[in-house]
Formats: sequence, C-alpha cells, structure tokens
Amino acid sequence: MPKVQVVNMQGTPVGEIELSDQIFGIEPNVHVMHSAVVAQLANARLGTHSTLSRGEVRGGGRKPWRQKGTGRARAGTIRSPLWRGGGIIFGPKPRDYSKKLPKKVKRLALCSALSSKVKENTLIVVDQFVFEQPKTKEMVQVLKNLNVDKKALIVTEDDKNVILSARNIPGVLTSSANTLNVVDILKHDYIIFSKAAVQKTEEVLGNA
Repeated sequence: MPKVQVVNMQGTPVGEIELSDQIFGIEPNVHVMHSAVVAQLANARLGTHSTLSRGEVRGGGRKPWRQKGTGRARAGTIRSPLWRGGGIIFGPKPRDYSKKLPKKVKRLALCSALSSKVKENTLIVVDQFVFEQPKTKEMVQVLKNLNVDKKALIVTEDDKNVILSARNIPGVLTSSANTLNVVDILKHDYIIFSKAAVQKTEEVLGNA
C-alpha cells in the first residue's frame, strides 16, 4: 500500500496514512484516462449551434433575372450559398455530442488519475481543514505552508467555510469525493485531500 505523509494546516508532518492499493496504487492507464477526458469534455458541450440552410434563409423566392440574354451567370435565387446573405452549405446543426463510458472504465480512469498524482508526489493529505469562518487570506497562507505554488484541487467533505475560502483564489478549485472527475484531477498540478476526504474517496470508489 502506498504511504503518504499527513500534515497539518501549518505544513508540519503529523503522521502517515496508508492509501488503498486499488485506488491510489495502480499503474496509470493513459488510454483510459484519455477516453474519460474526451467523454467528459464532449458531455459538457451543449450542441445548440445552428446555421440556416438555403431553404431556411428569409427571402429569395423570386428569380433575380431571366435565364438567358443578360450576359450574366444564371441564378435562381438571391439566397444561394454562393451569394452574400445566402444559406450555409453543410453548416452545423443542433446535435448531441454526449459519449457514454462503462462504469468500470470511469472508475479505472479515476483511479489511474489519482495514482498518477501519488507517483508524481503531488498528492497532499492534510489532517483536517479548520476554518471558523470563510477567509481567503487564511487559505492562501495554508497553501503557502504546503508549498503549493501552482494550480491545486482541494478535496474536502463539503466544508462550506473551506469552499468559500478557496473560491476566489486563481487556479484553486474545490471538490468533494462524490464529484471528483478525471479532468479536474489532471489539469491541476496538486491535489490536496483532507484525511476524511481520503476515506470517503476510498469508500466511494471501493463500492463503484
């Protein structure tokens, strides 16, 4: 089982925690992580884009000039795609971009992403976050104490004060064990768990 040092909010080591081999200690599967990222980004697309085809553009019912004798190219409508203000050829139409991944593939992708953070030594476990009230300044100091100087994902047990303290810090995002996803894990340089959040994550993914 991989072991990770547990620190307090001052960055001082206070112990160690053994992480689940099946969740934090597997060999990361790059292909599965890529598939999960593609699916998640595709599912975020609304697909509401739409253009007007030749038959949908307003106007153009009358033939602009007679077929022969004018010396100009023949034309049947001013709404031809070749004309300014005409319809769009093969333009985008509303569509569903969503992709479905099997449940086991989603779980493997999440475990691969978490395991990659453990291998890179960028997974930090904090004993507990204690904020009496929301204070962005205090959260900034905590991140300095942890030597986190890049983008970070903070995983907590839906602690409102932690979420409000972190939401205005550029590059910092909060999440819960139930809403963890591969894109958020991979796009942040550090992932910071509270000790309770680690246990909850192992419980959620262990039952997946």
